[in-house]
Amino acid sequence: MSRAALAIAVFFLAAAPAQERAIPLDQLKSGSAFLGQDLRSLQNDEFANPGMLWVERGEKLWRESAGKKSQSCESCHQDARSSMRAVAARYPRIDPASGKLLNLEGRINACRAQHMGAEPFRYESEEMLAITAYVARQSRGLPMSVAIDGPARAHFDAGRAAYRVRRGQMNLSCSHCHDASWGKRLLSETISQGHPNAYPAYRMEWQTLGSVERRLRACLSGIRAEMLPYGSPEYLDLELYLAWRAQGLPIETPGVRR
Repeated sequence: MSRAALAIAVFFLAAAPAQERAIPLDQLKSGSAFLGQDLRSLQNDEFANPGMLWVERGEKLWRESAGKKSQSCESCHQDARSSMRAVAARYPRIDPASGKLLNLEGRINACRAQHMGAEPFRYESEEMLAITAYVARQSRGLPMSVAIDGPARAHFDAGRAAYRVRRGQMNLSCSHCHDASWGKRLLSETISQGHPNAYPAYRMEWQTLGSVERRLRACLSGIRAEMLPYGSPEYLDLELYLAWRAQGLPIETPGVRR
């Protein structure tokens, strides 16, 4: 382990309490609260926000016919501004047809396969990022509100456990950073609470738009832990837990982050 990696591990392990400390609802803060004024202004300016390039492409994809049935998203759902309003705030959720937990990407691909006869979009492809950004954009400003009862409960419990488990060479969990140490400085960065309400988001370090799962994989890489394939059940369970943990925070898609 490098000296820098060791210093990071020592920082978090020293700051961690003996038990997980939940963030009180009145202290919930979006990741944008930890940004400088320049990046907050960039996110809030739809003409300057670089993520809007994907939203615009997603609007075109919404209207394009695809697959064996030559249908578009618009064929079934019509105007996304009304039909997709509040949809992203409720995902991940259990698909009533299959009984499976789906995130927004999974729901889009299920629609493509079942109703359009089209090939699914690949995770992190430009098409997937564009259409998810466009759909999520329709819920901008609405509070996240996922269901964790019924068949979703087992996924929620698994996601909560995944959030707490120590991983990688640094032996750290998500909670070490985003529960115990949020608001503190680590090198040049301020640690956020780790909420997903701005994704897909444009990250300056990526110079492109990326999904929640890309961010999770980046975190795992940072603590020298194994990265699972996109769409893995563990990621979906963790997404559900993170969405519940951010309950009440407004959708900010497309967010801008460092």
